[in-house]
Amino acid sequence: MQKFTVHKGLVAPMDRDNVDTDAIIPKQFLKSIRKTGFGPNLFDEWRYLDKGEPGQDQTKRKPNPDFILNLPRYTGASVLLARKNFGCGSSREHAPWAIEQYGFRALIAPSFADIFFNNCFKNGLLPIVLPEATVSRLFDEVAAFPGYSLTIDLERQVIVEPQGGEIAFDVQPFRKYCLLNGLDDIGLTLRHKDKITAYEAERLATKPWLAHTLNG
Repeated sequence: MQKFTVHKGLVAPMDRDNVDTDAIIPKQFLKSIRKTGFGPNLFDEWRYLDKGEPGQDQTKRKPNPDFILNLPRYTGASVLLARKNFGCGSSREHAPWAIEQYGFRALIAPSFADIFFNNCFKNGLLPIVLPEATVSRLFDEVAAFPGYSLTIDLERQVIVEPQGGEIAFDVQPFRKYCLLNGLDDIGLTLRHKDKITAYEAERLATKPWLAHTLNG
């Protein structure tokens, strides 16, 4: 998992309440058994005028010219500004996969659905909860100033605005530790690789018949 320390990125506004995971990555794309390749289908039903299906040639599709992420001013955005209850609906982990693989590193909203919120941290995304009034002010500034970017400093737990002002945010210490060090669940387990190897060796030494059981 990619580490998150300090990130500066262009902000894209998703000005809708209750954006659910089926809108983030529609159900037909869940057929894939891979964990990669979901970025091109992020917000697929809003982003394109034709119906999306797995395996399509994206270069031949019809983009929706009115959808926010298709506007030239938001090309390359890596911070997503959203409204309340972002990520509601089903618990599909494909939603944060698609967001991260599109190129976003952080999300800012007044609230997130619980399972989606947890899945973000497990996949290298930083979801930041801010007061609704603060989020509304950021929406206004993004609309008023093309190229509006924010710097997110996870170690200090602040968002630095273009004029230098800072917005503090909360993050649970363990989640912060994992993001700063790029540790997902597998990475956390592999920190103890030597102990796991030693335990397995000792177990087989004292119970050698397990080797035959494990090998069939």
